[in-house]
Amino acid sequence: MLYVMRHGKTDWNAKKKMQGRTDVPLNDEGRRMAFSAGVEYRNVHFDVCYCSPLSRAKETAEMMLNGRDVPIITDDRLVEMGFGDYEGTENSFQIPDCPINVLFFEPEKYVSVGGSESFDELFARTGEFLNEVVYPDLDQGRDVLIVGHGAMNSSIICQVKKLPIKDFWSGGLDNCKLIRLL
Repeated sequence: MLYVMRHGKTDWNAKKKMQGRTDVPLNDEGRRMAFSAGVEYRNVHFDVCYCSPLSRAKETAEMMLNGRDVPIITDDRLVEMGFGDYEGTENSFQIPDCPINVLFFEPEKYVSVGGSESFDELFARTGEFLNEVVYPDLDQGRDVLIVGHGAMNSSIICQVKKLPIKDFWSGGLDNCKLIRLL
């Protein structure tokens, strides 16, 4: 089986700030969410957990899997999508004509702006991870958990489910909710 989970909440989530690759830690609510996820999903079997190297994902994985004998392996290819100059922008949806908003409202029209990562770059690195790590694990009958981020997880979901870019955000990416893909 293949599962994905988005990290717990951070102060930047609460302030509606774009995090991207900025290493923002979990807040107290995010830690509670991760702990609760561990309780809620304690009977779901995982052989291995791969996660983003960013602290909010690592801490979520550690809290969720606390007391379980599941290795947690970080991989740079699972870092969040880079939002370039827009990282740290608060309430971008309230900024008229903010070009990064196309990513969220019309992903099929998104073009990398302000040093942000393109879909081609995001899909290349996460696709490589799927092909080199995840699919071989699944072929060996291993149950895999990926703990990551909204956009990065969406790229995994789109590739596994063969969804078009226009449906990029359709996977449902609530914080600390487990999604079974395969």
